[in-house]
Amino acid sequence: MPNPTQPDGEMMEKSKDAGRSWLDALAVYLNPRVVAMLLLGFSAGLPLLLVFGTLSAWLREAGVDRSTIGHISWVATLYALKFVWAPLVDRIPVPLLSRRLGQRRGWMLLAQIGVIAGLLLMATNDPNQTLGMLVAAALLVAFASATQDIAIDAWRIEAVAVDLQGAMAATYQMGYRIGMIMAGAGALYFAEYLSWSQSYAIMALCMGIGVLTVLLIPEPTRKIDRETWRREERVVRFIEGSAHLSDRRRELSAWFIGAIVCPFTEFIARNGWRVALLILAFIGVFRLSDITLSVMANPFYIDMGYSKEEIASVTKVFGLIMTMVGAALGGVVVVRFGVMRILLVAAAMVAGTNLIFAWLATQSADITLLALVISADNLSAGLAGSVFIAYLSGLANRAYTATQYALFSSLMLLPAKFLGGFSGDIVDATDYVFFFTYAAILGLPAILLVLVLMRVKLPTASAPESAGAAPSPQGTKEGA
Repeated sequence: MPNPTQPDGEMMEKSKDAGRSWLDALAVYLNPRVVAMLLLGFSAGLPLLLVFGTLSAWLREAGVDRSTIGHISWVATLYALKFVWAPLVDRIPVPLLSRRLGQRRGWMLLAQIGVIAGLLLMATNDPNQTLGMLVAAALLVAFASATQDIAIDAWRIEAVAVDLQGAMAATYQMGYRIGMIMAGAGALYFAEYLSWSQSYAIMALCMGIGVLTVLLIPEPTRKIDRETWRREERVVRFIEGSAHLSDRRRELSAWFIGAIVCPFTEFIARNGWRVALLILAFIGVFRLSDITLSVMANPFYIDMGYSKEEIASVTKVFGLIMTMVGAALGGVVVVRFGVMRILLVAAAMVAGTNLIFAWLATQSADITLLALVISADNLSAGLAGSVFIAYLSGLANRAYTATQYALFSSLMLLPAKFLGGFSGDIVDATDYVFFFTYAAILGLPAILLVLVLMRVKLPTASAPESAGAAPSPQGTKEGA
């Protein structure tokens, strides 16, 4: 198989693209499966804020203390752990559903039913009376939503050819952002004019878009190429040499070696222990600053005196638009200046904009000031997200792209989610000015590690066959 990073591969790709007119290129967005990704993206993006930023606003307005809100934010940690049960979604059929709908659609529908059930349970509980049940329902939503993400990603990759993956990723991200706007601004608007319970019930109804899409789309055909089988020869050798173990232990051990051990050992062998540890440490600290701040963002807006309508308009609608602008800008500057230099700029911008929040905390509530701060913050978050995705993508070997990227993504989220759970305790013990300054200081390790890594010459990983695959676009203050 030719390496697409070689000049011959580039020339072939360019000549292939040159043979297409602009109308031909745009026509890919009329493909029914590409259109379906827009709707599935909406279904994937809707639940996230309902168990994170929007839930924080509901709890704070209900009088729940900030420390408890911070601890409850750990619910969203399930999104960072989805790699744990992803093999189950990949291999175990859903009773009844998989037989009628197929493996991918069966899991998608089951997950969507779980999200709807969880949202309806949240709608029937009052934070002041049944907070424990509300949190349990939020856990169900987060788990089902993360499971839906796994199934949707698998369907996206298997449903179309490689040359359509870019269009699939684009419509998925567009749908995801629309879902976040609905769960952020939309939920706040409904809560302002109706009630929080009615708002969450409406969000459950909106999940019907995903359900109808799953019922209409076809199940993709799954194919495993010869290269994949050859990469698993070490697992076969293990099975052949472990006849003394029970069948169950051999199967579990073989799965663990192929799915977990091999991707890690390849990454360490390629980079060496010292550099590998530096890279992993950098991945673990890059999002500490903005995710820690994000937990207290909505409680801060409410404590400042902004109305839910103002929060919805500025942070959820305008803010997400600025995030998309920043993401687009990030893609351009990476091409122009390379990853590492822009990664340094992005790390500095994320920490710096947190200091702007510290300044905002000293001012009286002013919608113009809030819009300016949100503009700077979300623009930097969008840019940082694009650059960091490009960096992580370059680290993955194409033989283990999905596994290595999932593990990198989990490492990126887990430390930040854990530390973010203590955000409310810090605000209660001090004040918002100190907290935002502390959040900015958390960005310093990332800046220092970028400077170190800029001096290290990394070996080139095998490039993926397509740049179309993209992670869930969760890189904003409200969607972290």
